[in-house]
Amino acid sequence: MRAFLGMGLLGSNFTKALINKGEQVQVWNRTTSRATALEAFGAKAFTNVADAVKGADYVHIVVKDDAAVNEVLAAAAPGFKPGAVIIDHTTTTVEGAKERTKEWKEKGFTYQHAPVFMGPGNALDSTGYMLVSGDQAVIGKLEPVLAPMTGKLVNFGEETGKAAAMKLVGNSFLICLTAGLTDMLAVGKALGVNGDDILTLLADWNPGMGVTSRLKRILSAPYDDPSWELNMARKDAGIFIDSAAKAGTDLHVIPVVASVMDEWIAKGFGNKDWTVISKDAL
Repeated sequence: MRAFLGMGLLGSNFTKALINKGEQVQVWNRTTSRATALEAFGAKAFTNVADAVKGADYVHIVVKDDAAVNEVLAAAAPGFKPGAVIIDHTTTTVEGAKERTKEWKEKGFTYQHAPVFMGPGNALDSTGYMLVSGDQAVIGKLEPVLAPMTGKLVNFGEETGKAAAMKLVGNSFLICLTAGLTDMLAVGKALGVNGDDILTLLADWNPGMGVTSRLKRILSAPYDDPSWELNMARKDAGIFIDSAAKAGTDLHVIPVVASVMDEWIAKGFGNKDWTVISKDAL
């Protein structure tokens, strides 16, 4: 039997999926109505978090951050079944994941961090990606429990906290991607290009296919073998900025990148490959 703490978009759909697979699930949420809403799907809701975890072999939690995880688990602890396994799907700091793994082991419980690249739809359909790392004996025992919840369970090895790091790295990409797309739409707006035109361009060009090869190029540090000189990239960035300014449209990402380009040009790297702006991150 399982308990699930945190009935947000992910937690509620994880719960529905587990129930659909024939599991018994006890649920709790800080706002009680969100937990009781799951009773219509077969969950058993509790107003007291310690009651919600009683009898559960696996206690899943997905809340806001480290502080929330610590607070909820501390309140739930009096109800933990001896030997219960805590499975935390929250996006947290690396340090938080490491500390909880150690602290709960000292208390006689297993804590496994298992963050996800899954939206609400993925949680309901058991698709997407779930990340784990740490004690491989523990992960081996938990694989039959976790794998059915996701499309792919990705194991990053023995290092505790590595899964937390990989989730944060992935989220940083998603944030940069969305911010970059926002600037792209703003440039398009300034140039009289609408969203449908941009979708057509991306569908045919499909630059997403080049993300891995672009990263490989960055990692190889090809500064003396430019495919796009920094000076030329900066020239284009200037056109974007000027076009947006003339149209009264704000850009948020490109001006910052342009300032970084200016720093590297001032250092004498203008004729190098423009990926030199990532040099200090390597």
